[in-house]
Amino acid sequence: MNRLRNRLIIVFLAATLAPLGATIWVTSTLLKFNLNHSAVSQLDVLERSLGQTGREFYKRAEADLKRQAEAGQTAPQKFTDAQRAAWPPEVRDFADSGAAEKFVTPRDSGRLDYLLRRDREIRVYSAALSVDMNRLEDQIRDAGALSGAVKERDLQSGVLITYVLLALSFWLVSLAVLVFLAHRISRPIQSLTAALTQVSGGNLDARVAATGDDEVGRAIQAFNSMAARLQATTERLVTMRQLEGVQLLARKMAHEVKNSLTPIRLTVEEMLARQSEPDRGFMEQATQIVVDEIETLERRVRAFSQFATEPPVRPGAVDVNALLQERVAFLKTAHPEVAYECRLIDGSPRVFADQDLIKGILTNLLENAAEAAGEGGKILGSTSIDGGRLAIDVNDSGPGLSRQARESLFQPTISFKKRGMGLGLSIARRGALLSGGDIVVVKGELGGAAFRVLLPVATDGDETHTNRG
Repeated sequence: MNRLRNRLIIVFLAATLAPLGATIWVTSTLLKFNLNHSAVSQLDVLERSLGQTGREFYKRAEADLKRQAEAGQTAPQKFTDAQRAAWPPEVRDFADSGAAEKFVTPRDSGRLDYLLRRDREIRVYSAALSVDMNRLEDQIRDAGALSGAVKERDLQSGVLITYVLLALSFWLVSLAVLVFLAHRISRPIQSLTAALTQVSGGNLDARVAATGDDEVGRAIQAFNSMAARLQATTERLVTMRQLEGVQLLARKMAHEVKNSLTPIRLTVEEMLARQSEPDRGFMEQATQIVVDEIETLERRVRAFSQFATEPPVRPGAVDVNALLQERVAFLKTAHPEVAYECRLIDGSPRVFADQDLIKGILTNLLENAAEAAGEGGKILGSTSIDGGRLAIDVNDSGPGLSRQARESLFQPTISFKKRGMGLGLSIARRGALLSGGDIVVVKGELGGAAFRVLLPVATDGDETHTNRG
């Protein structure tokens, strides 16, 4: 699944469609606002018309009220100087103005008052109005003010500036979001690039923390796996180089010792043949001691020769369950004091390796385990799958391995046993490396030492190759 591609598409859509939608919305709103102002001229016409109508209505109401007052059709309200303290404000203002007559529309009264000065008194004639003239006047005044304010604005420049500022704000926010998301997506790739640079510089311990299961996450997992395999391969190559140096030394030493042992043995045998009869018993005993020691040295020389000689590797499909059981059964008779147990995985798992090399590896590990476990001890042999490779574990109930032993366990000529040569584990590991695997120390299940032999699993092609061979 192209999750990275889909994620980039989603980021692109989010970064473009969101600002586009916001821009369309702002543009539509501003256009509507601008178009609505086209009614300003109509508002001016309506304001003038209402003002003229209101004035005509008011003049007509004034004329009707004055006519009724002169004809005596309506009774006036009279205000004398003696009552001046109780006069309404509009009456007092009229009296102070000195005018002979005046029309007044008290606020929120809904009537028209006709004030008339007569014989030292003020008469007030009133008539109800069907229209609130004060309210109408306020509305006409507000409409005129609004129309004037709109006319004073530069709508074109205002709309343009507002549009540009809003659109720029949306795009800047979208750009910030896009930069953030792009950083989130590219950060694992940057970490992977940095780790690759470290590996190319020789730091095989470089690893990258996994971020997910998309293409980038799988690339990081593949890099970590590749770096781990490269590190293991490098360590194996270093080990093989070290072993090659020791092998060269072993071949030289074996050759020189063998050259010295042969004439010594022949000379001793010749001395025994020429010895007189009275002293022959002593000489036979002494000669036998020398011959035994020479044979011991010859066995050691053969061990060095075996270590120094590269055997031909004949890989094939090997049933590890059957091979482990066969080795355990073979060694049970040699170590009856030790209890053996096998724990095998189901089926008949096969590895692609040299059967003789695997036999030698298992024999060496099981012999070492028997010596470490001692009388009454236990040995557990098991098979399992570890990281795509087949694992053969050999556990013992012995004292385990010290820190010093772990550090130099597979080094040749180093032995932690009384009669050991220090070559067994080196030979065993070399056999595992030649088979495409390795031997590692693991945590023991019986409280003692535990070794794990890792071997490649045989495929169908390996089976066919073995059958044809």
